[in-house]
Amino acid sequence: MSVTSSTRVSNETTGIRKANGQPVRALVVDDETSLSDLLSMALRYEGWEVRTAADGRGALTVFREFQPDVIVLDIMLPDIDGLTVLSRLRAEGNEVPVLFLTAKDALDDRIAGLTAGGDDYVTKPFSLEEVVARLRGLVRRSILTLQTDDPVLRVGDLVLNEDSYEVSRGGELIELTSTEFELLRYLMRNPKRVVSKAQILDRVWNYDFGGKASVVELYISYLRKKVDAGREPMIHTVRGVGYILKVPAGA
Repeated sequence: MSVTSSTRVSNETTGIRKANGQPVRALVVDDETSLSDLLSMALRYEGWEVRTAADGRGALTVFREFQPDVIVLDIMLPDIDGLTVLSRLRAEGNEVPVLFLTAKDALDDRIAGLTAGGDDYVTKPFSLEEVVARLRGLVRRSILTLQTDDPVLRVGDLVLNEDSYEVSRGGELIELTSTEFELLRYLMRNPKRVVSKAQILDRVWNYDFGGKASVVELYISYLRKKVDAGREPMIHTVRGVGYILKVPAGA
């Protein structure tokens, strides 16, 4: 078993549902049947619909039939690995949020999962409560958007549409993962204001990472490559404090 002794789940369900009132759909992919059964039970307790797969090819088949809202994906699978599974989904244009499960704790492995288009990761052994909490955060960001009078945020020539989930700078569309989108949205809601790593973790991930602020640095670097590449930078680091989004001088 790859779950820690802290496997208690809250006695109250979160009540998260999609905009059409339907329950959240989750796909759990792991070749350890006992682990996938335990995760499935916990997510069904949340009121979600759950399907499972024990290998990569099975995961792709179930995904296309089930169309889940979130995926729990083990990296080490008996046929094709989880990174390959996700790469194929992203190549098909699917932006479903993915939380990686991995027995590997090396930073390079975590970065590989996030670089492949993953939104979060948990290393084995893990707390069941932690996985469920992180999945709630991913689902909230992906299917529940804040209702505002104007869904369009603008900072200089950077434009983010909260309804269509489109981002552009200078009229050029920018493709972002759901986590990158949420991070940029948070920065754009706080222009010219320095936000700390702790604030970003709390507002973007909706979970206390217990000091794992390196994930913020990683995603800030991803955003810079997409938002600032070949342009005057808008995302700046304030050493020892955090990050700030501002319009370039003279723009």
